[in-house]
Amino acid sequence: MSESPRIDKWLWAVRFFKTRGIAAEMCAMGKVKRAGHTLKAGSTPHPGDLIDIPFPEGPGVRTIRVLSILQKRVGAPEARECYEELTPPDVFEAQKNWHTARLENPGGRPTKKDRRDIDRIHGFWDWKNP
Repeated sequence: MSESPRIDKWLWAVRFFKTRGIAAEMCAMGKVKRAGHTLKAGSTPHPGDLIDIPFPEGPGVRTIRVLSILQKRVGAPEARECYEELTPPDVFEAQKNWHTARLENPGGRPTKKDRRDIDRIHGFWDWKNP
């Protein structure tokens, strides 16, 4: 019988996180919990465990029940068979709204068009488009 994997490796294998490093970081920050207790990256998941997992981006926490243990990363259809989703639908709705709002109002560096519009507002003349 093979040894059970670490929780960070299992979370990565069932595709909750894009990389194992992100999964380990979430564990290190105390955001992955089992029965209200934080899990370290080296903790072992067991079938039947209820685990709270934060979304990598945005608000909300997923609640899942572990059904089986994986040793290696597999495709999404196989990964879905390893856990049962117990998260209420309103959490997914809040996550969807957050992503929609983020796409509609992106932050960060302005585009070239945005810079030209800002320059026009501030009274700078654009010699290419007078």
